[in-house]
Amino acid sequence: MIVTPVILSGGSGTRLWPLSRTGRPKQLLRLTGEETMLQLTALRTPADAGFASPLVVANAAHAEMIEAQLAEAGVSDARIILEPAGRNTAPAIAAAALALDREAVMLVMPSDHVINDVAAFRAAVDAALPLVADGWLATFGITPDGPETGYGYIKRGDELAPGVARVERFVEKPDRATAEAYLTEGGYSWNGGIFLFSAGAYLDALRTHAPEILDAVTRSMDKAERRGQLIYPDTHDFAASPSQAVDYAVMEKADRVAVAPVEMGWSDVGSWDALHTISPRDEGQNVQLGEVVAIDTTGCMIRSEGPLVAAVGVKDLIVIATSDAVLILPRGSSQEVKRAVEALQKQGHVTLTRPL
Repeated sequence: MIVTPVILSGGSGTRLWPLSRTGRPKQLLRLTGEETMLQLTALRTPADAGFASPLVVANAAHAEMIEAQLAEAGVSDARIILEPAGRNTAPAIAAAALALDREAVMLVMPSDHVINDVAAFRAAVDAALPLVADGWLATFGITPDGPETGYGYIKRGDELAPGVARVERFVEKPDRATAEAYLTEGGYSWNGGIFLFSAGAYLDALRTHAPEILDAVTRSMDKAERRGQLIYPDTHDFAASPSQAVDYAVMEKADRVAVAPVEMGWSDVGSWDALHTISPRDEGQNVQLGEVVAIDTTGCMIRSEGPLVAAVGVKDLIVIATSDAVLILPRGSSQEVKRAVEALQKQGHVTLTRPL
């Protein structure tokens, strides 16, 4: 079965402000290496590994950057659906499904995740394919490495095939005590937001569980303007779709949903703390990027995209400097970036939108 990678690239990435912003969100940044997060995602599913040309669903404002980055990565045949408005993942995936044949198998991937063990990821895809061919909707469960409260969980049920189980239930983000209980009990995976299903099976599930989304996106794609590899859904009809995540619109409601648990070195790079965890560190457990001088400094993440940053005698800090903003907060509290972003939103501050 030929699998079509569907790459979702519509997020704004404000949790990594001030480096990530709506003008250039985190999937378009080089956070973990020489390639951007989008490029790394596209390179995970190349043609020489048996995958079809990718289909990218993205914010229309990022069209030129996405085309340029894909070309730089050697991906010249991708089609790009440019959303006129952000309506969450269920409508975005619906647009992709409507651009494909019903029989096409879609591997839906966020564009801003890290997967270190690509071989393990592809093996999990292969394990789920026979069930997908039989009409199942599949997701991939990330093996937990701690009682994480920032992710939803998947409770695995009976085994359906080697390496694949029925989803017993999806669980909302738990408190710490509940997350610890899940790890003690076993049989739970993190919900990493990666999916595998045929376009027809997904559209049928939408018709049953979220028909308003299907109707609006179908109208928008029927009226779409096409310019070469770019697809522009109709603005009015696309914006009329309810804004829902695919988990809530379909996966939690459908009857035949499977999960392939996989340990693949995954991270959603959802915070500066997460990036500190997965980045190479020096003997003082510091992550230093850009022009940085660190003296008697331990456990810090210090990154500069502009001015020299000198840190002396500090520990466990996150310091992110760009040409127009500096963020400083304790390591372990990087989710609190949202408080800074909310304050700047009230001011309409340019550093939320201006690309670097």
